Amino acid sequence: MMKPMTSALPRPADDPWEMALRQFYRACEHIPMKRGIREYLAHPQRELTVNFPVEMEDGTVRVFTGYRVHHSMVLGPTKGGIRYGPQVHLNEVRALAMWMTWKCALMHLPYGGAKGGVACDPRALSPRELERLTRRYATEISIIVGPDRDIPAPDIGTNDQIMAWFMDTISMHAGHSVAAAVTGKPISIGGSAGRREATGRGVMIAAREAARVRGLPFAGARVAVQGFGNVGATAAYLMHDRGCRIVAVSDIYGGIYNPEGFDPRAVLRHVRATGGVGGFPHTTPVSNAALLEIPCDFLVPAAIEGQITRDNAARLKAQIVVEGANGPTTPEADEILEERGVLIVPDILANAGGVIVSYFEWVQDLQSLFWTEAEINERLERIMVRSFDGVVGMAKDREVDLRTAALIFAVRRVADAVLTRGIYP
Repeated sequence: MMKPMTSALPRPADDPWEMALRQFYRACEHIPMKRGIREYLAHPQRELTVNFPVEMEDGTVRVFTGYRVHHSMVLGPTKGGIRYGPQVHLNEVRALAMWMTWKCALMHLPYGGAKGGVACDPRALSPRELERLTRRYATEISIIVGPDRDIPAPDIGTNDQIMAWFMDTISMHAGHSVAAAVTGKPISIGGSAGRREATGRGVMIAAREAARVRGLPFAGARVAVQGFGNVGATAAYLMHDRGCRIVAVSDIYGGIYNPEGFDPRAVLRHVRATGGVGGFPHTTPVSNAALLEIPCDFLVPAAIEGQITRDNAARLKAQIVVEGANGPTTPEADEILEERGVLIVPDILANAGGVIVSYFEWVQDLQSLFWTEAEINERLERIMVRSFDGVVGMAKDREVDLRTAALIFAVRRVADAVLTRGIYP
């Protein structure tokens, strides 16, 4: 049995759905739009809540609650991850689905936004219990998923093995392999080269481009990363590879700090051996909350939403915040940081690498023709840089911050698609 998950990360101060709506309405102030279209986009198109039984190792039966939310399908089938965690709830999933809509639109991907999750502690489940839970959850939501309807992917608390079980379950229902039903799978069953590193690689690219815009040398820049999971760890070692100095990282159990920096790949080896970043040699312990206030050039919040708030934004010492997580900064914190001159690279831009390469995986599965990792990374780089430059241009043109600029771009594209398609019937 895996180690139970504790909650060393501060819980979100604001309701994530309220955060998402406030960001959306702020962007709408800059977009000529019919009120009815605005209100349509402010509501998820479809929400499914499922309660399902799972037989545990000791023979008992537990009932779990899961969700799948489709925010918009106007640009194509919906796309979005599945997260497992004790605090998963409907408003969180709604917000994540809306953010996925904007992220896909910003990246010019032919997708709408979706998200899913199960309220559970995956670390407290045995591998067999985790498989049973995944297969039953996949069965329950199979009525609204599929390669031309809704394509799930991994998120917090899930991984490529869980996606393999999910894909296999959908395939068993169909009577044939449906590789394009999910992304983030192992390469052996249709996964894409470069997918595991994709989100963190996108964060690195966004940080590098932000440094260029700010005139800040990338090599030698001090970096603090909250959330040393797949996204945060990958971003950390890719930034380290390019000369950045990683001074602090944290996981759900706490963090480590050394102002002289350390090798994040060595920290990864330590995590595999011990289960956490704590105790890494030549570092001092630091809490997740304190890590946000460490002196650094780049702060990468890559854990959960609602970590930078009105209560701590004035104490941040970073020059640039690159949002590896979805929704880590509340609207009040946005205003405080903007007034202080801190550059925020918003989530729908900074962490879009994952959905970009998920799109590549989906396309490869549909055509049964696969690309090399070098080709994947080159295509990812091109899309990320193009999108970053477009957002910076929009921000200058409209005299707004990067988050508002990114949302203007994305919301306008979705709204235009709604009007072009028309209102059925």
